[in-house]
Amino acid sequence: MNKRIFVEKRGIFDVESPKIFDEVKAVVPSIQSVKVYNVYDIFGLNDGEFEKVVNSTFVDPVTDILHEKKPAKGIYFAMEFLPGQYDQRADSAQQCIALLTGNEKSKVRSGKLIEFEGVSESDLIKIKDLLINKVESQEKDLSILDIPAEETPSKVIVYEGFINFDDAQLEEFFNNHGFALGLDDLKFIQEYFKTEQRNPTETELKVLDTYWSDHCRHTTFETELSNIEFEGQFKHTLETIFNDYIEKRKFLGRELKPISLMDLATVCGRYFHKTGQLENLVVSDEINACTIQIEAEYDGKKEPWYLLFKNETHNHPTEIEPFGGASTCLGGAIRDPLSGRSFVFQAMRLTGAADVLESVDKTLPGKLPQKTITKQAANGYSSYGNQIGLATTMVSEIYDEGYKAKRMEVGFVAGAVPVDWVRREKPEAGDSIIILGGATGRDGVGGASGSSKEQDETSIHTMSSEVQKGNAVEERKIQRLFRNPEVTRLIKKSNDFGAGGVSVAIGEIADSLKVNLDVLPLKYEGLNGTELAISESQERMAVVVEPKDKEQFIKFCEAENIVAVEVAKVTDSGRMQMFWKGDKIVDLSRAFLDTNGCSKSQEVKITHLNEVKEEIPTFNEENFLKILSDKNVASQKGLLEMFDSSIGATTVAMPLGGKYQQTLMEGSVQTLPIIGAKDVETVSLASWGFDAEISKQNSLLGSSYAVVESVAKIVAMGGDYKNIRFSFQEYFEKLGQNPEKWGKPLASLLGAYDAQINFGLAAIGGKDSMSGTYQDLNVPPTLISFACANGEKKNIISPEFKGEGNKVYFFNHIAQENGLPNYVALKDIYEFIFENIKAGKIVSVKTVKEGGVVVALAKMSFGNRLGAEITVDENALLAKNIGSLIIESKEELSSVNLQLIGEVVADEVLTINNQPTTINKLLAANTNTFENLFPTIEKEKLTVEIDEKLNSINPRNIIIKKHGIAQPKVFAPVFPGTNCEYDTLNAFAKEGAIVSSLPLININHQLLDESIDAWVEEIKTSQILAFSGGFSAGDEPDGSAKFIVNVLKNEKMRNAVHELLDRDGMIIGICNGFQALVKSGLLPYGRIKDLDENSPTLAHNAIRRHISQMVNVRVVNDESPWLKGMKDQVFTIPISHGEGRFMASEAEIQKLYENGQIATQYLDLDGNIAHGMPFNPNNSLFGIEGVTSPDGKIFGRMGHPERFAEGLMKNIPTANYHNIFKNGVEYFK
Repeated sequence: MNKRIFVEKRGIFDVESPKIFDEVKAVVPSIQSVKVYNVYDIFGLNDGEFEKVVNSTFVDPVTDILHEKKPAKGIYFAMEFLPGQYDQRADSAQQCIALLTGNEKSKVRSGKLIEFEGVSESDLIKIKDLLINKVESQEKDLSILDIPAEETPSKVIVYEGFINFDDAQLEEFFNNHGFALGLDDLKFIQEYFKTEQRNPTETELKVLDTYWSDHCRHTTFETELSNIEFEGQFKHTLETIFNDYIEKRKFLGRELKPISLMDLATVCGRYFHKTGQLENLVVSDEINACTIQIEAEYDGKKEPWYLLFKNETHNHPTEIEPFGGASTCLGGAIRDPLSGRSFVFQAMRLTGAADVLESVDKTLPGKLPQKTITKQAANGYSSYGNQIGLATTMVSEIYDEGYKAKRMEVGFVAGAVPVDWVRREKPEAGDSIIILGGATGRDGVGGASGSSKEQDETSIHTMSSEVQKGNAVEERKIQRLFRNPEVTRLIKKSNDFGAGGVSVAIGEIADSLKVNLDVLPLKYEGLNGTELAISESQERMAVVVEPKDKEQFIKFCEAENIVAVEVAKVTDSGRMQMFWKGDKIVDLSRAFLDTNGCSKSQEVKITHLNEVKEEIPTFNEENFLKILSDKNVASQKGLLEMFDSSIGATTVAMPLGGKYQQTLMEGSVQTLPIIGAKDVETVSLASWGFDAEISKQNSLLGSSYAVVESVAKIVAMGGDYKNIRFSFQEYFEKLGQNPEKWGKPLASLLGAYDAQINFGLAAIGGKDSMSGTYQDLNVPPTLISFACANGEKKNIISPEFKGEGNKVYFFNHIAQENGLPNYVALKDIYEFIFENIKAGKIVSVKTVKEGGVVVALAKMSFGNRLGAEITVDENALLAKNIGSLIIESKEELSSVNLQLIGEVVADEVLTINNQPTTINKLLAANTNTFENLFPTIEKEKLTVEIDEKLNSINPRNIIIKKHGIAQPKVFAPVFPGTNCEYDTLNAFAKEGAIVSSLPLININHQLLDESIDAWVEEIKTSQILAFSGGFSAGDEPDGSAKFIVNVLKNEKMRNAVHELLDRDGMIIGICNGFQALVKSGLLPYGRIKDLDENSPTLAHNAIRRHISQMVNVRVVNDESPWLKGMKDQVFTIPISHGEGRFMASEAEIQKLYENGQIATQYLDLDGNIAHGMPFNPNNSLFGIEGVTSPDGKIFGRMGHPERFAEGLMKNIPTANYHNIFKNGVEYFK
């Protein structure tokens, strides 16, 4: 049976329709209303199966209305993903169907039907252009209900006559096939195949186009630079730096190596490694991520660990398909250190856009609107990071008109792993190569070569297959797998399935290979051999293991719900060979592959460097407020709150600090992710530096100050600058063969080189992207300096003012005469600051940038609403003087480099040179700029008068039984999408519990049945069942925890859970776990049951987005073992969710109050129940944060107390530990 259904959200639960209304209103002002219906096309179910799944998978009885016929009557259209694009909603629905019915062959396609009032048919054309991105989606024909027919893949063609083409024929062939490589490369390929005495296959040419692309092989950076000329006023400076570079090359014995951008970018690392200044650099054949060896200190002991970090850019994909491009930017960044066997635990995001506030009608032809790109990209990156469970604690967006040429989307991640978990050995003939993770699809074909091309007006219509939708749930499984030392010690070598798919991931892993493409797991049938060879994926990994370990490794994968197959063997042939359907479709010599194409040469001339000029306005209140509202100064709170910043229980400083959570942290600081540790002292600090305006005027100085800024931020957070290692991100216009264009990246790298030499620090990695051109628009010369350092938790500080009477100092950086930073003064002050932080004197440091000293002071004042009285030189007030610092100290400081400029005051007034301005006025100017784009306050609040009788909570007679169990056991089931299990179990383990977890395995129905049986046995031997946070099946289809609920309604599971409760066991559900308890009936009813439209639920946050922050909650009733002895206590804990709005009818709320089941409520700063943002982040009714079952044994809440530990969230003064876990364990003793 094939069936189509339409699902409508009931009034108050419909957050998507108002969101689309707001978007369309900007294009069609006459619009009166919008109504969105989810569309599901369901194939291959019989009537009984359909009835079984419809109300558990597709329809939430509390929030949804089912329509079996098209409900829209007026003006409407429907839309859906293009065939081949990953559809998480449909995927999750299919998993639920298989779970409930055992039918593994059913198919689901999802879409949307959108109905409008107040629009004309001509308006509808505009609306379709706005809402349908043809790179990923298409209009859906509601008259058709079928699955697109599976294609029969055609035989891979051989290009007959290729080796005999003359120059004209070869050029015509080149022009007809859209290669990313050059015509000279194609001639080179032709000569190779002449020696092979055969013509190439289509696959071989596509593989070479991918393998040799700029994205994969950095061909621009590897181009030999010749006839290098320096002109203009910076000629002497450039020659001095360049000559020093030449001397370093001689010292390293590299005189005969070509001078190239790559050589310049890496020479400092080589030099410092040879001179012994880079002793902790880890050098190996696996070069996917920067790797250093550090000493990890925890629980009073020390052991060697690797710290890995990587920056990744997805500029091209994000420009044309923002959600998928940005999500896979993060997925791709994670894969690199993950392939090094590390657990990735820390992330930052830096993006570049043009004017995101401009009207849609200013959009360039062939482009998406800037606001569409920036909003959808934020949704994509945050969605992926939040699902995989990665703390993203620094999010920044830079605005410059040059990024209208092409967006900048950059992700930075760090991972860590004990040294003795990692084995690195050279593959040998006979070794097995195993592919594990997600299946192969057509999405991602051509991503590498496409990213290497310049965009034009047709790109958005022709590049649909080059951009993937990431599957974070799948990559999370690989993270879990690689967090097992028994697994990692089997791996000789690993490589991620990034750009180029099999051809690169497996092609790079060993010199000689025999690949069997027939065994690749597929998303769908119909892929030909070429597509199988080059399709990339965010969620796949290739590993080399010894033949004897193959079966054991595959079993480990299966235990983590991961599909793994042997896809290749290492040989000794000296060739990469691929076979498909009995044909050898690739047979290339390693020597030829490793040439990376033709050697290229390019003349370079640096002529574009100007003296950096800055227009500095007169300081007065009007200009002060104007600068604070500038796009590059304004608060981005509504953007960064979309990203989970506390998962992993490693966050030392939240993104926004102070009592009011309004002062932005200088960077990212996380403790190492050590399982089972009670107190981790070692931290990873990360920051970025870049200024587009300086770089446009002078890319030499731009890169110099990028490095300085990144170093200064590490110092400002309490790091020792001497521990820093860099990774650079270069992003430039398409260079072509223009010597002056080539001069821009050369000047940038010379500036970065000079900074490294003077600081005595090295870049040990980087990433380049050289396609930032659209017609006559170019991105600004961009060199971002990412700085990463290990440090100690006890030294970490944050930039908000800490206390009345503290001294405020100013370090005024004065550049050298040539404009370059004064590195001697900088190093002196950095050492001074670090020593005085360790001594406990310096309590906050803020770097100076846009808006100068006054902006830095204002931002320091926001977090705790502490003012300051300041007197400072007028010339320094508003100057963008990168390298300068504002320092707050509890004691007087003595340094010739510092000026005492004032002190902190309790009044909420910032007085600068006798001009007072209230902090409220400054904050309003700073926070209003992006409110319509990334709101921080919900548009409509539910204001509910609380009946006085509801304030009196009836006590319950909770019977406390004596169990006498010294170590109660806690079982935490791991569903697809669970990501907080480590944090939850660690919290219980700290209190002495025995903890265990098992992933649900649903690769096939037999394994699913066995998995549920295993869970039932675990529950039988446990006292506590813990449902951790996460995104069950990606919170799909359209609603949180549906997959978990369907598992709980399995008869075996239902009986096991009820039996646990009947023998006085307890259940805890946090965030996604709370959602599962509510939607299964366990809360508030205490039993798994079917719900109706009057049942309580947890709905989408009123602000219509994910939100991550700290909240204050009060225990209003401690008549529960989980909360015993905590009545009226207030806790400040992290929250991070998209659906946490507790909703119920007045009658249900009345019952909850009368039964004493309302356990915890959100509070404002005055101790009152909070009814809206920011204190009640989801606009939960009556401020409800957590509830219990009638007997108190089941407790569910949205907040994450398991993510707090001593020394974490240091910039939140009231942060404390709500130790419900100790209460849970103590109950059984």
